[in-house]
Amino acid sequence: MHERSAARPVVSLSQAFSEKTFDELPGWAEDDHLQAFAAFRRSAFHVLTRPYRSGALGIDFGAFAQAYAEARAVSPANRLPFSDRKQAKNFFERHFVPAHIRAEDGGAGLVTGFYEPVVEASPVRTGRFVVPLLSRPADLIDIDDANRPSGMDPYLAFGRDTPDGPVEYFDRGEVERGALNGKALEIAWLADKVDAFFIHVQGSARLMMTDGRLCRVTYAAKSGQRFTGAGKILAELGEIPLEKVTMQSIRAWFRAHPDRVDQILWQNRSYIFFREAPFDEAAGDDPDLGPIAAAKVPLTPGRSVAVDRLLHTFGTPFYIDAPSLTAFDAKPFRRLMIAQDTGSAITGPARGDLFAGSGDAAGEIAGVVRNAADFYALIPRPLVGSAR
Repeated sequence: MHERSAARPVVSLSQAFSEKTFDELPGWAEDDHLQAFAAFRRSAFHVLTRPYRSGALGIDFGAFAQAYAEARAVSPANRLPFSDRKQAKNFFERHFVPAHIRAEDGGAGLVTGFYEPVVEASPVRTGRFVVPLLSRPADLIDIDDANRPSGMDPYLAFGRDTPDGPVEYFDRGEVERGALNGKALEIAWLADKVDAFFIHVQGSARLMMTDGRLCRVTYAAKSGQRFTGAGKILAELGEIPLEKVTMQSIRAWFRAHPDRVDQILWQNRSYIFFREAPFDEAAGDDPDLGPIAAAKVPLTPGRSVAVDRLLHTFGTPFYIDAPSLTAFDAKPFRRLMIAQDTGSAITGPARGDLFAGSGDAAGEIAGVVRNAADFYALIPRPLVGSAR
């Protein structure tokens, strides 16, 4: 999803992780490892054409080779030799060693939730559909140390190309006031500005088009400025107590204060651009899966997690123990997840964003998730020696 430009030093495995046994993971034996294996297997096929970059915490992508090879060998028709959960559980225990990840402040980690909104949209502007989702502008360029002008904020990973060199790109307020009008960037039009904003926050959406099509959009780029959450702004203004900030409470506040929507939203200067992601059920696209995200595989509801991409390696299995989280299935959340996405708000070694699925029901789950959690990375066994 969203990307960041900051660099971090490599940290050795021994500094970041504390090795455990599988018996020490709360609820490990009761989890459905077959669901996690299905998500892991999707990454195993993707890396044949585009390997993942190793994260700064030292989990080397190359150490996954044996596990990926075995996962690819499983028949998709009958999942042999993994015909049941126990065999999938044994797969992870054969190839990995669990290690507790210490949070930066020494306390507990944190999980939040995200989902894929499903929203009605129009291919053309009408009297009702007036809020556009925009594709990446031609003058939006990637910024790095090679082309960053002196004095430009080092955070910015995108800028605007001008005859005099790169400058900071238009922010959310400028775009919504018309800075990109007339450039034919509109992918679709929505009826509600708040719906559009939450699509920006989630980074993807399924659009039920008025012409009968299903159009899927996903993150393409952003204007580059730092993300500022609407909930944080409303809490600082005293509008919603911080402990009661959820997606649902934010939406309720916007409905009650339509004249102040721009005032709040424009304080989040970051603006997201999208691209169409073709969806063809006849060609085998699975409607039960989520969008193709940063790890370039479809997200699996309840089994894909967004992590800090600079620190962690995509494809890494994470066992997450969040006993106070019951929104997913009315029991303490203890699940094996696969790192398959990232986000600009997901920073730190023990920080994750859980993919809840698509549609309103998934949104009801994702919108209330903000829970303490213990993170256990499953480290490939070839690396275990350096983890001790």
